Amino acid sequence: MTEFPRTVIDGLSVSRLVIGTNWFLGYSHTSMAKNLFILETMTAKRIADIVEVFMNAGVDTLIGVRPDQPHLTEAIKDAEDRTGRKCITMGTPTLDTSGGPNSLAASERELDEYAALEPEVCLPHMTTTDALVDRCTRTIRDMDMYVGMIRDRGMIPGLSTHMPESIIYADESGLDVATYVQPYNAAGFLMQIEIDWVHRVIWDAKNPVLTIKPLAAGRLLPLVGLGFAWATIRDKDMVSVGTMTPEEAAEVIEISLSLLERQKVDVELQRTRSKASVEKG
Repeated sequence: MTEFPRTVIDGLSVSRLVIGTNWFLGYSHTSMAKNLFILETMTAKRIADIVEVFMNAGVDTLIGVRPDQPHLTEAIKDAEDRTGRKCITMGTPTLDTSGGPNSLAASERELDEYAALEPEVCLPHMTTTDALVDRCTRTIRDMDMYVGMIRDRGMIPGLSTHMPESIIYADESGLDVATYVQPYNAAGFLMQIEIDWVHRVIWDAKNPVLTIKPLAAGRLLPLVGLGFAWATIRDKDMVSVGTMTPEEAAEVIEISLSLLERQKVDVELQRTRSKASVEKG
C-alpha cells in the first residue's frame, strides 16, 4: 500500500490523514444510546486493531489523547509494538478560564497531566479557545500565556476551535501557534458560518489546518465527505476521521488515497436487492 502523504507542523512531520478518537471514546454526536454502544464496544484491543491498520498505511498521527482515558494510551502503545512505528499524538486539554484564584494552578496541573502523555502537539480544546475569543479586540485573551505554558512543557502549541475567527485572530496577533483544528464538512455540521466562508479561512490560514468532522459524524457517506474534504483544502492541511472497525479504517485509507491520486475508488460497495439492476452481469 502507498505510504500516506504527509505535511509539517512546526518542523514535525505528520500524516495528512489523522486518526480521530471520538468513535473510540463514546462521542457519537448522534445519541446517548450510540455513545453507550461505543463505550461498551471499544476496548483497548479493538482500538489497537484499528490504529494498527492506520499505522501500517503510514497514517501515524492521532488526535485526542487524554489523561482520563488510559485504555486509549494502552491501545496506542499496543499498536506501536505491533507495527514497530511511533504514533504521533495530539492532545486537546480543557483549561480553567474562570479567572478565579486557583484557575492558573488548575490549568498548569491539566497541562502537566497532558505533558506526561508526551503528545507532540497540544491544542487547547474549543471549550477553552472559544471562551477566550474577543470579537471586540480581535484577540484570544490570555492565549499567549497558555501557549507559553505549552511550549515550556516541550509540546508544539495549536488551537482547537469551532469559531473560524480564532484562526484569523491568532494570525493577526502573531500568536505562537503552529496549527489549528476546525470543523469542515460538506453538510456544514458543527460549523458556525457557511461552508464557503470557512473554506476561505482555511486557505488564508498561516499554518496547516486540521479539519475535523469530514463525515459529519456519520451523516455523510465516506466518498462524499472525504471527496469534499480532500478536494477543497490545501496540500499542507489535514483531515481527521474516526472509525470503529479495522475494515472502516482500511476503507477510509483506500478512499482517501484514491481521491488524492484521482483514481477510481476501489472498495467493496454495499449490496442490496435494489442495486441488482446496476450490477454488471
